[in-house]
Amino acid sequence: MRPRVEWMNQTDDRVLELLAESDLILTPAVIAKNLEYTRNWVSRRIGKLDDAGLVEQVDSGYYRISDRGRAYLGGELDAENLE
Repeated sequence: MRPRVEWMNQTDDRVLELLAESDLILTPAVIAKNLEYTRNWVSRRIGKLDDAGLVEQVDSGYYRISDRGRAYLGGELDAENLE
């Protein structure tokens, strides 16, 4: 079971799942288009996910899921590790 933390929302899970399933390096604009969110909203969420170490910036504006992000999706992290 995935840990639940106050700052995370459904968008965060969907972004991480898309990055994990595609195994691609994507921009917030491409993620937004595929998930039917705005680019601004996804950019804000990516920033939070990056701060938590769940995604990593590969190049300016390009992101991929991190090993920590994969561990989160697999339910291998405690919620206190994401605060």
